[in-house]
Amino acid sequence: MASKASLARSGRKGRERYRLTWPLHLMVLPAVIAVVLFAYVPMFGLVMAFQDFKPYDGIFHSPFVGWKHFEFMFQYPDSKQVIINTFVISGLKIVFGLAAPFVFALMLNEVRKMLFKRVVQTIVYLPHFISWVILGAILIDMLGSDGIVNATMRALGLKPIFWLGDGNWFRFTVVVSDVWQNFGFNTIVFLAALAGINPSLYEAAEVDGASRWRQTIHITIPAMIPIAVVVGTLSLGNILNAGFDQIFNLYTPLVYDKGDIIDTFVYRTAILNGQYSFGTAVGMFKSVVGTVLIVIAYRLAYRYANYRIF
Repeated sequence: MASKASLARSGRKGRERYRLTWPLHLMVLPAVIAVVLFAYVPMFGLVMAFQDFKPYDGIFHSPFVGWKHFEFMFQYPDSKQVIINTFVISGLKIVFGLAAPFVFALMLNEVRKMLFKRVVQTIVYLPHFISWVILGAILIDMLGSDGIVNATMRALGLKPIFWLGDGNWFRFTVVVSDVWQNFGFNTIVFLAALAGINPSLYEAAEVDGASRWRQTIHITIPAMIPIAVVVGTLSLGNILNAGFDQIFNLYTPLVYDKGDIIDTFVYRTAILNGQYSFGTAVGMFKSVVGTVLIVIAYRLAYRYANYRIF
């Protein structure tokens, strides 16, 4: 009888909760429908990775070939280089994309003029809202052979650099421009961590005669380490996303050997060359590895920084 009474009470509570929250469920319903239609329904197309897909035969009539395209992917020299390029570019972006906002947040935290601090924070934050279509055109114009950067180098007696035509310089340009675009946004995360530091710690340090440098070393940086660990470990889940928009708008056939990543490789092979099955296999490989890395990243964040999703 007691269990039936408790079930009845929980049922009444559930109905009461639903009566209060159904407007919220109704409000989120269009977003759920959109996610299902554009994120989950297209996943049925992954079957093309196991077929010799022909557009005129369609998914239902194209012959199955098993793991043929996956085997070819690991035997194809270009695909191996593409995977290496993706790890290198994405890894450099993660390292410098974490270090730059970390250092900048420390520097900005030492500014005492609030108006100047807010103006600087707004200025470095603005590039995050500019698309790579616009930024790519700006960089191509600035870094071209007759662009302002090479013209300045000539005026200083330096040898011009083929920024977007040399593979090694292309990687450098991609990493630096990505850090420049996003470090202002990422700085906000570290500034939020700094805002949570107990002021009494600084007051106690001043009483003990600690300088600002000592306070930064022993109070500020240790308080930022946990959030840096969280940001760094969660970034591992996106290590196969080296930035399609950026690479696509900047690269040329001259830098395919050092600048071609998985996403641009899939675009060229599947969309431009019509190798739909092979492109799908490469994209599916990236998704599976990315999912595994995301799980590992969240486990690491939970273990070393006590980070939980809910």
